[in-house]
Amino acid sequence: MGEGLRWVTILLNRLLGKPVGALLQALHIHPANPEYPIPNHVAFELVVFALAAVFFLWLRTRISVDRPGGTQQCMEALLTNSMGVGIRDLLDDNVGHDGQKYVAMIGSIGFFVLICNLVGLFPTFMSPTAVVSVPLGCAIVVFIYYNWVGVVKHGLLGHGKHFLGPDMQMPPPISWIIALLMLLIETVSNLARLLSLTVRLWVNILVSEILYVLFLGLMLEMYLFLGHLGKIGYVGAIIPLVGPVPFILLHIFVAVLQAFVFTILPVIYVAGAVAEEH
Repeated sequence: MGEGLRWVTILLNRLLGKPVGALLQALHIHPANPEYPIPNHVAFELVVFALAAVFFLWLRTRISVDRPGGTQQCMEALLTNSMGVGIRDLLDDNVGHDGQKYVAMIGSIGFFVLICNLVGLFPTFMSPTAVVSVPLGCAIVVFIYYNWVGVVKHGLLGHGKHFLGPDMQMPPPISWIIALLMLLIETVSNLARLLSLTVRLWVNILVSEILYVLFLGLMLEMYLFLGHLGKIGYVGAIIPLVGPVPFILLHIFVAVLQAFVFTILPVIYVAGAVAEEH
């Protein structure tokens, strides 16, 4: 949101701007702002990556089988829980006994999206997923991944065969016509997943962040205005202090919900790609 450079972006450009600019020039890529070749959303993606790396390195030193701490139990609940909506639960339900081999990749994508969605809650920060190229990049990773695991599971020809539809034992040329139609339908359907994943995440986070920042600004203006009204203003100052809370909670709800959606859909896609009847 907003094209003004954030302080994090300026700092990263001062540290890494020259080598990044040289790399982009070598690749014949022209950044919108040559002086600051790292844009806001890329800078905050790097922030998210750094936060996740530090967090998991810290968590690794605190993992205990006998006496798990609160943080460890929360992270384990993301994998499996009594509601059956953990990453491992979803994979077990949809993929089967081989589902655990996909936990690392799908969990990493879901956790990355979750942090990207939530980081915009911090003042002067922004959610990278509010910029369309970030959800698109995540969607492309998902698209490549579930097709790759399908190829690994069934081979290139076996994975490609499902694009031709089920074998209905019909004589040619009817079977050829049906196979051609199914190929077209399945190709469009799979490509539509890229659009669906991208737009759903991007629009929801963008709108949520706009509402959050807009009402946060309005509450700040109200607080400053009430401050000029003397004692009456100080009594009413509670309104702008409490006002942003619903929008903070709304942003958290949207962030968590969209991260869950971006987790369960790849699970479904992987399940379809590795299914035995595939």
